[in-house]
Amino acid sequence: MRILYVGDTACLPDDLADYIGDMGDEWTVETVVDGKSAMFAVANGPVDVVMVGPGLPDLPPATLLGQIRTLRPETIRIALLEGSADSLSAPIKLIGVAHRFLPLPLSSETVLESIHSLEELRDLLDSPRLRRAIGRVEHLPSPPHLYFALTRALEEDEGTANDIATLVAGDPAIAAKVLQLCNSAYFSNGRSVTDLRAAVTRLGLGTLRDLVLASEVFSMKTTSSVDRAALQNRALLASRLAAKILPRTSSELGATAALLADIGLLLPGVRDERDTPASEDDDRPGHTEAGAYLLGLWGLPMPIVEAVAFHRQPQRSSLRSFWVPGAVHVAGALASNEPVDEGYLKSLGVLDQLPNWRQMAETLVERAEEQAA
Repeated sequence: MRILYVGDTACLPDDLADYIGDMGDEWTVETVVDGKSAMFAVANGPVDVVMVGPGLPDLPPATLLGQIRTLRPETIRIALLEGSADSLSAPIKLIGVAHRFLPLPLSSETVLESIHSLEELRDLLDSPRLRRAIGRVEHLPSPPHLYFALTRALEEDEGTANDIATLVAGDPAIAAKVLQLCNSAYFSNGRSVTDLRAAVTRLGLGTLRDLVLASEVFSMKTTSSVDRAALQNRALLASRLAAKILPRTSSELGATAALLADIGLLLPGVRDERDTPASEDDDRPGHTEAGAYLLGLWGLPMPIVEAVAFHRQPQRSSLRSFWVPGAVHVAGALASNEPVDEGYLKSLGVLDQLPNWRQMAETLVERAEEQAA
């Protein structure tokens, strides 16, 4: 395992070398201070993990990680951010190029647990069994093009509210669906939205982007027999709930992940993990790993892929803080009236917040029922 750290070595834990040494002679850590040196190291040999600190002297961290992604797409990419785990805020340009975000100051235990969990996720998405199963699907759903167009516009800081509204209006069917969802109980707060510009102004670009994503995903042509309307309603409820559970800096990421958590149910030949436990003679992939694999193929940010893969078994994500995977687990369980893993929440020190989250879910459901009546 070759680990490359880029940045000020003062950010590294003092005992990291001891932790690495305990892993055996195969683990090594190399350090460089700037992006140019990092690219030289990556170009001269495979790197298993790269950790990039903030404030590099020559390149923005997002630029460096993007270059490494192009040169060594198999490399696990970790961005280090200023701030506590409870208020972690990842710039949108970093979300698309980093697999994991860790808060400073670092602990050696956190670093190694993150590496191990990302290795597990990489192994999951590279599973020959899963590739064979997905390969039997004749037509995988196409990536949601309008969603990615909006994402690019937001990442590049381009486009006014009018420009974004015009972009959505270019697909009348999606535009109509977006307006329908804008006026659902989860988004309208009792006030109707009649045009896309008003939707952008009231909901914000991030929420509008998620509504576009919902419109595209739940309009996909598949042979799955799942109740699409019920799935969409649960997904919208979970999305709004995840956004409320997480800090504002992570709410959009959590909302998108919760919206897509059960997307694997739209694929044929998958095992519905809500009803059917895994068995040795059943080679069908579970819908969570199938959904995560599809999102990985689409190129969605790894925090979303990870949350989808582990949202039914959140303890498989070794994050020591309550972030997107945990919020998606809670939101999905409450939206589906399923048990919440209280042991997992207790281990993260947030079990006391569960009653408040339940109340949030009940309020959203009551609002939906009132609107339906």
